[in-house]
Amino acid sequence: MKKHHTIIIAGAGGIAEAVGLLLMEWSEVTPSLFIGDRTHSKAKKVAQWIQEGTTKSRFIQDFHLAEKDLTDEMKAIFHQGDIILDCLPGSQAPRIAQFAKDYKLHYANLTEYVAETAEIIALAKDANTGFILQTGLAPGYIDLLANGLFQQFCTDFEVDKVDKLEFKVGALTNHAVAPHFYGFTWSPVGVATEYMEDTIVLRNFIKTTLPSLSERKNIIIDEVTYEEDLTSGGAADLPDALSGKVCSLDYKTLRHPGHYAWIQEQITNLGNTADAIKGLQEKMEAVIPHIEDDKIVLYAAVEGKDTTGILRRREIAKCILPQKVGKHQLRAIQTTTAAPLAQAAQLLLETPHDGVILQSQIDSKSFLNGNYILNVYGNI
Repeated sequence: MKKHHTIIIAGAGGIAEAVGLLLMEWSEVTPSLFIGDRTHSKAKKVAQWIQEGTTKSRFIQDFHLAEKDLTDEMKAIFHQGDIILDCLPGSQAPRIAQFAKDYKLHYANLTEYVAETAEIIALAKDANTGFILQTGLAPGYIDLLANGLFQQFCTDFEVDKVDKLEFKVGALTNHAVAPHFYGFTWSPVGVATEYMEDTIVLRNFIKTTLPSLSERKNIIIDEVTYEEDLTSGGAADLPDALSGKVCSLDYKTLRHPGHYAWIQEQITNLGNTADAIKGLQEKMEAVIPHIEDDKIVLYAAVEGKDTTGILRRREIAKCILPQKVGKHQLRAIQTTTAAPLAQAAQLLLETPHDGVILQSQIDSKSFLNGNYILNVYGNI
């Protein structure tokens, strides 16, 4: 941040603490932070953690973010704030977005939930402040990377259509053991949701819906073999924005080989369960451990013919490892998710915006070269 701002962080999980620390450490002018959660003790703990981890002078205050009510304390804080960064579960996103609209605050969130995103688009269409949606890692950074790759390909080869646009992300552990070949590095309910909800893609230049986990393949990235498969939410609004321009577009999640076969077995055993997402989550949590040592692997590629008919392909791959910020070591999933959220906050606070801003509407080159992004992802 180049000016002083008051930032409200909704939520007290790993991403909330990470974005708070990044904002304190990497802003040119240190912001004031309010951190709220339905469990006040968690908000207090995160505020204390950030205070202990930052090397900058700070104002950080915790508060109780009531799950259903609007308290006098919440009203007072909303009146002071400039923006809400929503780090709560996606199901809460419309409620927090409504607070932002009512109190004329900017708003940015992380969720890959499609229905909740559509609800926020509807409520914020006439807002006086800016709403950047799905601005984490996936959806978020990977969509800007893919869209930027597409735009540059079209410019360089003087075309306006391409055959393929692929983008993939894996939040992975360094080691994986049978039978599940996985370790939780982020929300179990988020993992279960992206496996069970349908995914939006482009096929033959037309937007369509496919079942998640229905196009499994192997891919080699930096000489390491991964599995890839369709999962929901990661494509953000690119299927709408690039319809008619890209023949085949999809987002896939990367996993260690063997994981998806195990997941498919669990889904099959569930049968016609009323709440399949919860059922899969419970099955995974019963045997899959949470692991702190993580890495983020991401990949984007565009393929098509140039004006002379030669088939061309451009690719970008990155592997992001845990990183020390201030006095704390952050996991890779924390920095890669929090950095785009912080960058989105700066974009909203320091340039004029109102209404909803989707991933395809953000200038990729400028955003991907922002100071929060570069400190985590490096140059493209």
